[in-house]
Amino acid sequence: MGASLSNLGSNGSAAAPGLGDIPENCVARVFLHLTPPEICNLARLNRSFRGAASADSVWRTKLPTNYQDLLDLMPPERYRNLSKKDIFALLSRPVPFDDGNKEVWLDRVTGRVCMSISAKAMSITGIDDRRYWTWVRTEESRLVVRDFVL
Repeated sequence: MGASLSNLGSNGSAAAPGLGDIPENCVARVFLHLTPPEICNLARLNRSFRGAASADSVWRTKLPTNYQDLLDLMPPERYRNLSKKDIFALLSRPVPFDDGNKEVWLDRVTGRVCMSISAKAMSITGIDDRRYWTWVRTEESRLVVRDFVL
């Protein structure tokens, strides 16, 4: 009887349930099916949603299976003791490697791995001889273009 009395409002009627009454674990189960931006937007609604949006179980599903390989590209102190949500945020920014000639990051919506490779990091098998290639700077581009010379 005490439990039902606690739901009574000041006028004696039962208080209507709100979003805050949804258990955090139920919210987390729904978040498994949403994109990271949707999760972050819903986390602003109330404390229960914010708690569910921080759960490692939710963000573990948003990270690619090889996310540890991506973390290995940076010093361990940058990611040590971070939650899965923070790891996702860290990997959503470009991580340079190979002397800065390549970058890898996670797409913020899909969680898929993206990679950017500069022209200087590329080579053509069998024709990577300096005698055949020159770097030409152009005014139209901020990039350096590799030119094939015969």
